[in-house]
Amino acid sequence: MSRTRTAVLAALALVAGVSGPAVAVAPSSQAAISAIPCTVDYKIQNDWGSGFTAAVTVTNNSAAKSSWSVKWSYAGNQTVSSYWNTKLTQSGTAVTANNETYNGALATGGSVSFGFNGTYSGTNAIPTAFTLDGVTCNVDDGSSGGGSGGGGGTGTRVDNPYSGAKVYVNPEWSAKAAAETGGSRISNQPTGVWLDRIAAINGVNGGMGLRDHLDAALAQKGSGEEVVQLVIYDLPGRDCAALASNGELGPTEIDKYKSDFIDPIAAILSDSKYASLRIVTTIEIDSLPNLVTNTGSRATATANCDTMLANGNYVKGVGYALAKLGAIPNVYNYLDAGHHGWLGWDDNFAPAANLFKQAATSEGATVDDVQGFITNTANYSALKENNFTINDSVNGTSVRQSKWVDWNRYVDELSFAQAFRTELVSVGFNSGIGMLIDTSRNGWGGSARPAGPGPTASVDAYVDGGRYDRRIQVGNWCNQAGAGLGERPQASPAAGIDAYVWMKPPGESDGSSSAIPNDEGKGFDQMCDPTYTGNARNGNNMSGALPNAPLSGHWFSAQFQQLMANAYPPLS
Repeated sequence: MSRTRTAVLAALALVAGVSGPAVAVAPSSQAAISAIPCTVDYKIQNDWGSGFTAAVTVTNNSAAKSSWSVKWSYAGNQTVSSYWNTKLTQSGTAVTANNETYNGALATGGSVSFGFNGTYSGTNAIPTAFTLDGVTCNVDDGSSGGGSGGGGGTGTRVDNPYSGAKVYVNPEWSAKAAAETGGSRISNQPTGVWLDRIAAINGVNGGMGLRDHLDAALAQKGSGEEVVQLVIYDLPGRDCAALASNGELGPTEIDKYKSDFIDPIAAILSDSKYASLRIVTTIEIDSLPNLVTNTGSRATATANCDTMLANGNYVKGVGYALAKLGAIPNVYNYLDAGHHGWLGWDDNFAPAANLFKQAATSEGATVDDVQGFITNTANYSALKENNFTINDSVNGTSVRQSKWVDWNRYVDELSFAQAFRTELVSVGFNSGIGMLIDTSRNGWGGSARPAGPGPTASVDAYVDGGRYDRRIQVGNWCNQAGAGLGERPQASPAAGIDAYVWMKPPGESDGSSSAIPNDEGKGFDQMCDPTYTGNARNGNNMSGALPNAPLSGHWFSAQFQQLMANAYPPLS
């Protein structure tokens, strides 16, 4: 529940002769402005009993400033810690927040926002007085101010952010796609913006940073609604079972993840300039699913995943991201839920839902911070297998016993996403959650696409002859040969599904085919080597990867051309 105190204009008084509730009226003259020098909105966004996150917005109603200093005092023992968009110091109960080098300018009528974390015991009373450069800002009881609560609360969010909205077309991806032969057929499609390292927030190698993308989204928005899709992807010890997407932060660097990655992103997204955008954040691809399937006594376990399960930093990091971003009213968090070929087995399905609930109620987060879940991100699982179902049998042998299905309960992403949504609601997530399915590379069209069911000589012949997904094994994930573009992005395509999305930009590599030295924290994974004969996680099968691939996230022209050639529905 959000609490707030606002230093408000004297004009909050009732207009004389008008009945009804008080309304805020802007000052009509410079005299009024100078009489009310500043307003301060102090919000406690998350409070978990021993700590809290606060956001502060200061509005200057006097002469323009080139620097600023905001001060207040606590009545209790609150102690501030990490902070963002400000230089913050504390002496006893007195706190001083000074501008950073980049946000010192504060025009007349202009506002600046900053935030911080704090700890306390006893009570966490909101400060009653603030000064801006030594001048007291007016204060009332703030009972009606503040907007959406932190640690949950849906604020002004709509049920499905994609409904009735355009979706942001990343101009950097669009230019690369358009430069490819035939690429103009899809270069106007919306794709995800991946924030996969701290440097990506401000932009790398002269590229666009987060603010650049948000500003471009505002320009694309016009008078309608606009969704911006972000991938939040930099957990400590990231992707513990796939070296190609290892990250920059070590397994224990959870504090750096919070202060240097999530906090700056939250500060930018909470800027009122972007309040009209619907910002979809997909949270930490592959992280929690790895804790379900690649730990403990399983044959698929890795030492790195065991470490991340033991130290709890995946759960903590996801919870912190959900809480911080969920406190922003126009942000919609979707938590990654793997895919059917990962979590669709009986011993993974329910444990995954319970683990997601644990993460979504940690570090100050609640289930209200979760708008929904996304499946198949950056993966290849077919959306809908039409030539067989999980209930089919051949000569008395169930499809579940086929080598391809291997006792899974699901044969495609749509059936898995809809069933998993029901499971998530059953463990305590809100009944209104929606699912996203990444269809950027799961079309499996072209000449290899089966026209009908396979032969009934055996259950394997039946499934293998009819399945659209032409991977060698469902665990194969890197730059898969034969893949094609899937369904184009669209809102509300099926029951319980908020949208089909292209969260993984087509043409961006999953990982390099051989080791490539780099400063991006990305290792070499043998699953990206087309000559690799596999491991326990893919049933010791060939990797099925394309040759000559660059580092993950880098442009891979040969893959892009293959995706277009094998698109289903086909490109015109």
